[in-house]
Amino acid sequence: MQNPYYNEAKASLIIRKLQPENKEAPIQFMEAPITDHKLFYRRNHFSYPRLAQANYWLPVNGHVRTPKLFSIDELRKLPSRTIKVTMECAGNKRRFFEPKVFGEQWEKGAISQGYWKGVSLHTVLQQAGLKQGAKEVVFEGYDYGVRTDLDAVVSFVRSLPLKKALHPDTIIAYEYNNQPIPFRHGFPLRLIVPQWYAMASVKWLKQITIIDQEFSGPFQTIDYMYYPNKETNDNAQPVTILNVNSIIQKPLHMEILNTGIHPIKGIAWTGKGIITKVEISTDNGETWSEAKIQNQTHGHYGWVTWEMNWKITKKGEFTILSRASDSHGRVQPATPLWNRKGYGYNAIDKVNIKIE
Repeated sequence: MQNPYYNEAKASLIIRKLQPENKEAPIQFMEAPITDHKLFYRRNHFSYPRLAQANYWLPVNGHVRTPKLFSIDELRKLPSRTIKVTMECAGNKRRFFEPKVFGEQWEKGAISQGYWKGVSLHTVLQQAGLKQGAKEVVFEGYDYGVRTDLDAVVSFVRSLPLKKALHPDTIIAYEYNNQPIPFRHGFPLRLIVPQWYAMASVKWLKQITIIDQEFSGPFQTIDYMYYPNKETNDNAQPVTILNVNSIIQKPLHMEILNTGIHPIKGIAWTGKGIITKVEISTDNGETWSEAKIQNQTHGHYGWVTWEMNWKITKKGEFTILSRASDSHGRVQPATPLWNRKGYGYNAIDKVNIKIE
């Protein structure tokens, strides 16, 4: 059955790189409460892995009392959770940083959301039994390749601090929108870490290892770090929780409209609490009006949609801005925190339009 929220003839992912495949979602087709897997953005560091699907087992080992080896059937028999989660690439909107930064030049579409079903990681770790002194949980994916900065072949490996790993909504997922996870998004098992940037949600899980020290792999201590200084690593901080953010989906940037009443629509999301307010300016920030948040929910990790009608009677060029606030007092800034790898861009969103 065709998804009613988009026209397949028009909707397609936007290519940023073909090898490895990196494509972003078209923002005008992101009004649906869930993202069809065909329009879910794709972020890869390496080529897609080759998996022996018939013999898939997930080891849980390291600093545990009883190392375990789980089949997918065994995981499916454990109590399950289904959560709606916004997944945003840490490099989303990288193209808009000034001064410019190197890396995939994502615009606004390295973000998607849907329903993930799986078993709580806490449940799995309970079965293995954590030893005293356990500090972090390390997740290795099946994807691997050469890192030119290290001149070495490495796998994609990340860790979580124990507190985040044991949160009941950190899950090992095996379904997306009531179907097996598509291969390009981590089939057969993917870690899902709500409220954190999506690099934490390791795809194609190969093994889980509990350690009693801090993990120092390159995708933890070289990449996915905020480096606020161009030349040095001073004051570097790890990339973790989603910033408060918003996107104007309608009207589109550089669109031409007639005078009259036009809806201004978009989405907003945060990694802390919930979105409490979205403000819109149609005069480049001189005045602000509050938009109506349409699907505010507590206890979920998805974006909200918002809308405001704009009555415009004069012709000319206009700049429309959107600014979201969350329940932890965080507000989108006029200027983002510049960092040389281009992570976490969350400045007030902006589109320019012309009225004829």
